[in-house]
Amino acid sequence: MKKLGPGLLIAAAFIGPGTITACTIAGVEFGYSLLWALLFSILATIILQEMSSRLGLISRQGLAEAVLTNLPSKLIRNLIIGIMLSAILIGNAAYEGGNIGGAVLGLQALLGYKLSNLYPLLIGGIAFILLWYGNYKTIERVFIGLIFLMSLSFIITALLTKPNLLEVLKGFVPTYSDSSIFTVVALIGTTIVPYNLFLHASLVNEKWQGEKDLKTARNDTIISIAIGGFISMAIVIAATAIDIKEVTGAQDLARGLDPLFGSYATVFMGIGLFTAGITSSITAPLAAAYVANSCFGWNANLKDIRFRLVWILVLSSGMLLLYLKIKPIEIIKFAQIANGILLPLIAIILVWSLNKSDRLGKHANTRIQNILGFLIILITLALGIKTIGKVFGLF
Repeated sequence: MKKLGPGLLIAAAFIGPGTITACTIAGVEFGYSLLWALLFSILATIILQEMSSRLGLISRQGLAEAVLTNLPSKLIRNLIIGIMLSAILIGNAAYEGGNIGGAVLGLQALLGYKLSNLYPLLIGGIAFILLWYGNYKTIERVFIGLIFLMSLSFIITALLTKPNLLEVLKGFVPTYSDSSIFTVVALIGTTIVPYNLFLHASLVNEKWQGEKDLKTARNDTIISIAIGGFISMAIVIAATAIDIKEVTGAQDLARGLDPLFGSYATVFMGIGLFTAGITSSITAPLAAAYVANSCFGWNANLKDIRFRLVWILVLSSGMLLLYLKIKPIEIIKFAQIANGILLPLIAIILVWSLNKSDRLGKHANTRIQNILGFLIILITLALGIKTIGKVFGLF
């Protein structure tokens, strides 16, 4: 575990309330049949995140800095930077309420509803203290513990449902229908997250020194994201056992399991929801700060007041939205559109940047890596079109 680090933060970042909701929908509505979509998502995420970490480690730049360096046109640079800031800073502020809300749901399952009004303050306080006083090593250690708890809770929950192993294996054979296409899109979209590509390129430089650590960084990416994938699959498997008419959020998994498997399932689900929510509540503001740092060329560390002001803004926005019970639908729609544009755009820039042999030397992309990257670009482009179309009601 000592050699794991940034990859675990990336895994924790994509396992949030949104992922739990998408996986619950997949299990409730389609059983094990969409496990293949999760497997694809994890493999694609490993490929892109490995590229991102390699770019950061060899060039010693963040992803936004690579954009600024490699794009010759000032107009195009400014346009892409604008999309980045809009999608990640504004989007993460809008989604942060849901992240904190997911952790609150976990506490409600564990501790009851009497002190529910204090739970968001508690979650926000934990996130604030860790980000303000902690250094990278502290944050990493906390996340290793949280990921362990999350893994244990969701896997035990899945095992309590006593899944049919043969049926589970059949779920890895690709099949889909018109009714499942949006769920497939949701599973991919909650796993391949644009801001994680920025976060990873920056975090590797907090953990490691450069080229000599490349193999360790690659192993960290593969192992950590695979762990995240197992957690997502465990949620799908657990959700397959429940019988509810409509999934509205992450809490439906706990509610559906309670009458079938009793308080044990509720406790394990509570731990899972809490850890998923709180890790996302920390990584979303952290990612926003790293993106701003790269876009504005601050060259700031975690203690820099500019860096801190960005994550404080994102964190406080999420808490405010949650306490005021405001659902910023229009802001979220805007963030979804921006992310729909950003994901394929960043995938293209990432693959392009990894072909700069003058900067990366022998660590530039191989032909196989370029082919895989190109295939993922096509899929993320289709995903972006679907996301934008869904926002505008075209699909």
